Amino acid sequence: MEPLSALLLFVMAMMAGAINSAVGSGSLLTLPVLMALGLPPGVAVRTNTTGMVFASFGSVMGYRKEIKRELPHLGPMIVVTILASGTGSLLLLSSPSSTLDFVVPVLIVVALLMVIFQPKLTAWLGQRAAAGAPGEPGGAVGQAWKRPQLIAPMGAAAVYGGYFTAAQGILYMAIMSVATGRSLKDVNPVKNFLSLFVNITAALVYLVAWAFFGAEIVWLGVLIVAAGGLIGGVGGSQISKRLPNSVLRGIIVVVALVALVRQFV
Repeated sequence: MEPLSALLLFVMAMMAGAINSAVGSGSLLTLPVLMALGLPPGVAVRTNTTGMVFASFGSVMGYRKEIKRELPHLGPMIVVTILASGTGSLLLLSSPSSTLDFVVPVLIVVALLMVIFQPKLTAWLGQRAAAGAPGEPGGAVGQAWKRPQLIAPMGAAAVYGGYFTAAQGILYMAIMSVATGRSLKDVNPVKNFLSLFVNITAALVYLVAWAFFGAEIVWLGVLIVAAGGLIGGVGGSQISKRLPNSVLRGIIVVVALVALVRQFV
């Protein structure tokens, strides 16, 4: 990897760590860059997901007080998340490279559309939350985390997260806000916590596949994404929260589109 490419990936990873902590979808900065550097889609996903584990740690550290408050109620959700994300990562490993060449770019475009239309989604979720929010806004969500109507769709979303990673946070926040009737701000700490479990589970599956079955992972890319993502997750979340959401969305969309065009043109 050339020094300039490594620097670009590092900067994108820092921004991704910060954006993941505040909103989600930060992998749309790093994954397309890895693909634009010549990595096949499957290799890029495995490399990105493994490195993003450290960014997830940084995001969780920033919300550790809020997560601790919710932790007694999260047992069933954690179990389902681990099983579902493991299934998703196994699906990625079993997918032929020719399939991934088509599926991964399509998923990037779908994830980009989710980012672009996030304001309308957020407004709709806000109306749903205002219509029937249980408990005190800003307080612990509590027993609502154990609702079957929340756990089932979160399991499906975690399969997607284990398979692809990018924009999983937007899916989780949408599902959790609708099912609990709470604001995006209230559910964001648990979103970060569950994303950590998804990324760890997928990374462990990929590590076993690399060690015993020859699945390719670019470890230099993992190191760069991990270092940048950890710094961004711990120290950059406050910066990203001060930026207008339109700026964050614009950065994600432009970087992902440029990388996709570079890959196919």
